[in-house]
Amino acid sequence: MKVQVLYFAALREQLGVECEEVELSDSATAADLLQLLAARGNAWAAVQDGAGTRLAINQEFAEPDACLSDGDEVGLFPPVTGG
Repeated sequence: MKVQVLYFAALREQLGVECEEVELSDSATAADLLQLLAARGNAWAAVQDGAGTRLAINQEFAEPDACLSDGDEVGLFPPVTGG
């Protein structure tokens, strides 16, 4: 299956990409997607589950164990900081 991945805010700037299509196995979860992206190394490690990256599937916030379907849109957001 293929999903459209959108990168937002500082994450988009850090990775140097706004969006891309990613191919996954038919039973993939959002965590599988995050692991695949993080395996690219370097700046991509910022998307790894547990690093604070938030995600949305089809414009609704979701947890990493959410199942993905062909054609889903996955938005990735950097950790929120503030003071």
